[in-house]
Amino acid sequence: MASTSRDVVTGRGTHSKVKSAKLLEVLNAMEEEESSNNREEIFIAPPDNASGEFTDEDSGDEDSQRGAHLPGSVLHASVLCEDSGTGEDNDDLELQPANKRQKAVVKPQRVWTKRDICPDFGSWTASDPHIEDLKSQELSPVGLFELFFDEGTINFIVNETNRYAWQKNVNLSLTTQELKCVLGVLILSGYISYPRRRMFWETSPDSHHHLVADAIRRDRFELIFSYLHFADNNELDANDRFAKVRPLIIRMNCNFQKHAPLEEFYSFGESMCEYFGHRGSRQLHTGRPLRLGYRIWCGTTSRGYLVWFEPSQGTLFTKPDRNLDLGGSMVIKFVDALQERGFLPYHIFFDKVFASVKLMSILRKKGVKATGTVCEYRTERCPLKDPKELKKMKRGSFDYKVDESEEIIVCRWHDSRVVNICSNAVGIEPVRLTSRHSGAAKTRTQVHQPSLVKLYQEKVGGVGRMDQNIAKYKVKIRGMKWYSSFIGYVIDAALNNAWQLHRICCQDAQVDLLAFRRYIACVYLESNADTTSQGRRSRRLETESRFDMIGHWIIHQDKRTRCALCHSQTNTRCEKCQKGVHAKCFREYHIR
Repeated sequence: MASTSRDVVTGRGTHSKVKSAKLLEVLNAMEEEESSNNREEIFIAPPDNASGEFTDEDSGDEDSQRGAHLPGSVLHASVLCEDSGTGEDNDDLELQPANKRQKAVVKPQRVWTKRDICPDFGSWTASDPHIEDLKSQELSPVGLFELFFDEGTINFIVNETNRYAWQKNVNLSLTTQELKCVLGVLILSGYISYPRRRMFWETSPDSHHHLVADAIRRDRFELIFSYLHFADNNELDANDRFAKVRPLIIRMNCNFQKHAPLEEFYSFGESMCEYFGHRGSRQLHTGRPLRLGYRIWCGTTSRGYLVWFEPSQGTLFTKPDRNLDLGGSMVIKFVDALQERGFLPYHIFFDKVFASVKLMSILRKKGVKATGTVCEYRTERCPLKDPKELKKMKRGSFDYKVDESEEIIVCRWHDSRVVNICSNAVGIEPVRLTSRHSGAAKTRTQVHQPSLVKLYQEKVGGVGRMDQNIAKYKVKIRGMKWYSSFIGYVIDAALNNAWQLHRICCQDAQVDLLAFRRYIACVYLESNADTTSQGRRSRRLETESRFDMIGHWIIHQDKRTRCALCHSQTNTRCEKCQKGVHAKCFREYHIR
């Protein structure tokens, strides 16, 4: 794919009018800034012609060793700076640090008063019958994962992969069992990884992994993985950069929302899907951490369940609406998805990338609560104390004003630094004391904290918790197609969601995330293995897994079979061993 162009977009704000610069110039400009404590991200958009057939082809060896620096083709690639939609003319916008850019000037249109907010939202009284139904079913980890990668999704991937192989004159004849084996290998690579994926099948004693080798042949895995496809190339939308994976995104969003816990508090933010292709996604040593990859807008619960996601395409392919910037428009789309389950008083939390007084006003009209940190130039000139003056005051000091017409509060609070926070639902009272670390005195001190600040700090971290769970054991096997790393991200997100449901539904027998993923990988590889080519290995596989005391669950089966221990008829079986066994015989069968 050396001939394709890929846009590199900085994650420091979006601008509607496009200016072309070199990535190397962006990195140099970042190094010139005084502060080097913040983590900066650069996201790469897919090619402009991502729907072209040639983008299905591999661009190199994904197992090849890459150096510690980006290649020149990336350093000299064009960088897009997109306007945040403030209405200002950015023809003279130059490449410079964000804190040196000229801020937009907005004429004051609101009347601000020094008083607390008086919200008129209803209280949260909704119950969640779906979660209660899941609790009654007592689903195993595999059952929870297959709420998202359900039979319809698996059959869809099988059909599209076979169609794509047929278009390439290859008779792949992929089956659902083989696809589940491939998924099992990808999940297993998250906690057992080799420098080269073919080492799973090597006969060398230091690398051979019999669970993978006995489940699917190496060449068969490579063939399936190379033709893995998610859309019909004859029906792609040329205006959608993610057209190759759009049907999968729609299906996963539908399943995520269908089984999402119904809660009052949600977080909205940005996630990063690292790109591992020939053009590299790696840590850049430029004085601060930098990551290259695809930016994904995410809406999650406060505990980290991913409810809705959408990969960012920039303002070139996604037009903001309602006079909002791109980030604000994505918040509106997430709220619309939530309200498909009912018009309830949801409470959304987000940071200054998205927040503005205009967005708070729109959400209030939709009956949705919102709280978030906000940049000063998005407060519509709310007359608060100057930050320099507030810094001279005692830590914990704050100033606030309320918009008379729409009950939107803007508060400026002095903590370790001065922050602005805006809300249409939570006010100042009650003001509480909170313990904060004092760097100068090296002790903890008590400072005053307004109510909206406290609630924001408690509920905003949902996206971060999801990212943390994904990063622990994320899929390591990647192809060189531009969307291959995105597929791994979707699998990891589904596993995270399944584990979140497990924590809610299985209060008495919870397992940690690693054990949860291990169980699913083992069941998929053992239950869907190609027994026709195993021969004498099948007995060894059964013996080793039967007594490992890991992840054995008893489940109901429609057809009665003989118990593997007492040989009488039973309608239950062990999901991992795939053997009929009574509940009374279950323990003895696995230890005898």
